[in-house]
Amino acid sequence: MTKLPQRLETDADHVERDLVRLVLTIVELVRQLMERQALRRLDAGGLSDDQVEELGLGLMRLEEAMTTLRSRFDLTPADLNLDLGPLGSLLDQ
Repeated sequence: MTKLPQRLETDADHVERDLVRLVLTIVELVRQLMERQALRRLDAGGLSDDQVEELGLGLMRLEEAMTTLRSRFDLTPADLNLDLGPLGSLLDQ
């Protein structure tokens, strides 16, 4: 059993970075799920050419925003991937 530290880290920069890391992890998980759903719909032929274009553009912009935010807070894609122990990693890499 892992023992908790005597003191919690309360440095404002550390707390802010950890919060951003958590939020970006959730956003990345949702982005990956949206991408998979879009591919399923595309494979099923359920999207018009305009919808495919809009969806691709939206996912590309989200990816760019994630890259910008990761860079701003000095995070890598690996920093967002939570280890779920015996279940493996949270995100696809």
